[in-house]
Amino acid sequence: MKFTELKLDDQVLEAISYMGFENATPIQEKAIPIVLENKDLIACAQTGTGKTGAFVLPILNKLVGKQDTNIDTLIIVPTRELAIQIEQQIQGLGYFVSVGSIAIYGGGGGKEWQIQKEALTNGVDIVVSTPGKLISHLKMGYVNFKHVKHLVLDEADRMLDMGFIDDLKTIFSHLPTNRQTLMFSATMPHNIKQLAKRIMKDPAEISLSISKPAAGVAQKMYMTHENQKIKLLAHILANKKDFDSIIVFTSTKSKVSDIVRSLGRVGLKATGISSNLEQDQREEVLRGFRAKRIRILVATDVMSRGIDIKEINMVVNYDVPHDAEDYVHRVGRTARANTKGEAITLINEKDMHKVWKIERLIETKIEKLQPPESMGPGPEWKEGRSGGGGQKRSFHKKKNNNLRGKNRGPRKPQGSNNQNPQPGQNKSSN
Repeated sequence: MKFTELKLDDQVLEAISYMGFENATPIQEKAIPIVLENKDLIACAQTGTGKTGAFVLPILNKLVGKQDTNIDTLIIVPTRELAIQIEQQIQGLGYFVSVGSIAIYGGGGGKEWQIQKEALTNGVDIVVSTPGKLISHLKMGYVNFKHVKHLVLDEADRMLDMGFIDDLKTIFSHLPTNRQTLMFSATMPHNIKQLAKRIMKDPAEISLSISKPAAGVAQKMYMTHENQKIKLLAHILANKKDFDSIIVFTSTKSKVSDIVRSLGRVGLKATGISSNLEQDQREEVLRGFRAKRIRILVATDVMSRGIDIKEINMVVNYDVPHDAEDYVHRVGRTARANTKGEAITLINEKDMHKVWKIERLIETKIEKLQPPESMGPGPEWKEGRSGGGGQKRSFHKKKNNNLRGKNRGPRKPQGSNNQNPQPGQNKSSN
């Protein structure tokens, strides 16, 4: 469906056209009319399907001609990176609609705090914020949310996984009950449904491609002992010289620098990113990766959701993620917007039960390969839920919700970043 068929204001359509987009993605096609009708909405769609445009566009449409400076919309997100990304898209589109916005997240100094305070006190049309930083402002007593008409929870499942439920309840208590609430999530676990019942009024529901990688992702898995991983990774990357954008995911911050150094020793230049870096450094790394100055990025899961970087050729899971849903989000970094991509996962003896959960979730059996003969054989794949040392009980363990996300972040971005302004993920040329 074309955006012109969605009953959007001419100013919004002008912005979409200026960005070079013509066709709405399926989630946008289904969600935008519901949001325009002022209904509450629970929308579940996989990473990379254009969820941001699905709520930003109709909200901007409602703000056309707004005269007052009251805070109209609050968008809550789990990470500072996602806050920056969404606010940049609002800036790009809002230029044609004359809408003001601000991203609020941790870090920075007194000047940034004062800018945030003035916006929350005097009003700005749209606030995009992480929970922790917003709570800090709420405790000071000057936040004015009494005119909020729209509440958006983006990456809602991730916020609950990160332990933000109490912060979210506190924020909800400061908002008018008469509002439109929109919840966007890549997965829809039970705790999300329970939260929706508490804060939403007869919500419409949209569910598209829940927890399955995009069709354009070619998935492979290698059986490898832990001491074979670096050699195998280097072999894989060396044979992908035509790929100019690769992310290697690892499970811990300590491994990031180890992998970067090991790849460097064999002539493969890589750059690491994790929460160990200051936010300014992280932003610089991301800019370099977007601009293709950095070819290989080694990252922890801070990168697996919410970071909108187009045209990533390959994702490598150096470690199998603990949760099956995180596999989907990692793999979702590639093959976005109807493009093609590759996802390769390295499996050691202890990870087979995690892979079984992944395959059960995505309803797909993934090809298991052995390393090249020169590296020696890897472990044999054991089919079934108890594969990998009989860790059957792990399937019934609850997720660890103690990973509290404390948002320490950078300065407020200056101006719109037109490298990723996508209101939709499909350009007319697709």
